[in-house]
Amino acid sequence: MNYQETLDYLYSQLPMYQRIGKAAYKANLSSTITLCKVLGNPEKNFKSVHIAGTNGKGSTSHMIAAILYEAGYKVGLYTSPHLVDFRERIKINGAMIPEKNVVDFIESYKKQFQNMGLSFFEMTVGMAFDYFSKEQVDIAIIETGLGGRLDSTNVIIPELSIITNISLDHTHLLGNTLVKIAREKAGIIKKSIPVVIGETQKATKVVFIEKANKLSAPILFADSQPVSRLSIRQNTSYQKKNEQTTLISIDQLIKMGWAVSEDAIKRGLSNVIEKTGLQGRWQTLQNNPTVICDTGHNDAGIKLILEEIEKINYKQLHIVLGMVNDKNISQILSLLPRDAEYYFCKANIPRALNEIELHNAASQVGINGTKFSNVFSAITAANNQADLEDLIFIGGSAFVVGEALQNNKELFGGGIK
Repeated sequence: MNYQETLDYLYSQLPMYQRIGKAAYKANLSSTITLCKVLGNPEKNFKSVHIAGTNGKGSTSHMIAAILYEAGYKVGLYTSPHLVDFRERIKINGAMIPEKNVVDFIESYKKQFQNMGLSFFEMTVGMAFDYFSKEQVDIAIIETGLGGRLDSTNVIIPELSIITNISLDHTHLLGNTLVKIAREKAGIIKKSIPVVIGETQKATKVVFIEKANKLSAPILFADSQPVSRLSIRQNTSYQKKNEQTTLISIDQLIKMGWAVSEDAIKRGLSNVIEKTGLQGRWQTLQNNPTVICDTGHNDAGIKLILEEIEKINYKQLHIVLGMVNDKNISQILSLLPRDAEYYFCKANIPRALNEIELHNAASQVGINGTKFSNVFSAITAANNQADLEDLIFIGGSAFVVGEALQNNKELFGGGIK
């Protein structure tokens, strides 16, 4: 198989949560444990940091990776989902895994994987662990895909565990209260391994403390810890929260013996995008009119996005919106401004919410707009309609943002990187 054929196989033959939703979710780690044994337990051959949370875990993962890279370490980075290229999920020092490695890995183990009935995510986790082991990374930053306790990444014994925050998301799988979701995320806490909690929340604080105490795991709440260094000016308020979590986490690694200078911290935080390829977080795609995209897709994420929009001077707000079909649609729609121009669309994945259903749900809460069968046509319409002084926001789903980025050149002439 060539690279494209390998991707086609991955997407078509294996259940993938990001595409089909709940049907791809497994309620145990037995397949991952078996997979790791088949691969020779590569996850035991490198140090790691394990990161869970509802929002901010991707950004925090990239910040930590950038700092450790600047400190001179060979740093693996595993995140999900990807926005443009599958290989975004698996990187070393900011460089994506080569296509040949993806092809060779699948060709080597394809028959065994089929017999094991692996999910897309399980196989991708195995690919990352195998790659990081063979490339002998000094440390790998591993982001959970969904939850924590039963997430396929939860077979590692990390140097440090991090849980960024808890909000209502994937409630059909993780539970319909903050406490239930926190219990799932707390599943990454390991015996005697320090854990950093990014945000102190009244409903979840006791969950983390009880789990940490049970496992004799030192616990710190990042937002209550003093930071002795100057903060780098992140471009959004929510990234400042992620930065605080990152700094406290780096402090913990330094206490464990990892050599990270203040200069490495400063350079890492100042160059996260350049060093790791982070995309889709309050990313400007064009000026005149200003076009910004963000992957925030749940209640908490949308609230943070709206706070950032309020800081911008513009004549008219245009919102290109697409969502997936397992979110609390009405709750999210109720948060959105009524005076914006809306362009409802459907991302090109089975899990995407039909634009007609989204339009109808929006109408029920007093939001009107135009329906588009795909993301490209919705963005094109917004760009044609907007004046130079207007603001166009693209979001509601990582898959909508991903399609905007995939078509960046055609839509915006390459835009602003």
